[in-house]
Amino acid sequence: MTERKGVVTMGGNPITLVGPELKVGDKAPGFVVLDQSLKPVTLKDFAGKVKLISTTPSLDTSVCDLQVHRFNDEAASLPGDVVVLNISMDLPFAIRRFCTTGKIDKVITLSDHRDASFGQNWGVLMKELRLLARSVFVVDKDDVIRYVQVVPEATNHPDYDAALKALKELL
Repeated sequence: MTERKGVVTMGGNPITLVGPELKVGDKAPGFVVLDQSLKPVTLKDFAGKVKLISTTPSLDTSVCDLQVHRFNDEAASLPGDVVVLNISMDLPFAIRRFCTTGKIDKVITLSDHRDASFGQNWGVLMKELRLLARSVFVVDKDDVIRYVQVVPEATNHPDYDAALKALKELL
């Protein structure tokens, strides 16, 4: 598995990313993650839809919490052929509690904790921490990546406006 250094820091400390560097125009790699009821979910489950995929290190932090809430608010006004996913290493039970208490009802929140298949296949697994680097991907209906943002400092917010602009250009 490819390892990449010098792409991301966490609290200023260099982190190694495991997996490929995905670029605009690449075919979206497959993955298997878990939903809140421990059911496997794959990229194919969203076939024919435009996808905004947000990844967060942990929903238990303020920046991750705000990131999911911001995308949840935005998702309310998006058409039915668009899905907004958030993937983290949080356990499905913790994700369910977070969504219930935070009233997250538009973003599909998923866990990569079992196999880290999303993190490894999409190149955002932080090796030293076994968490996902903060990132946003926009994938078109044909599963081609149209936008990639891996946030250089994992404790910072993504550029929400740029990600949403890329998403809306596909609608």
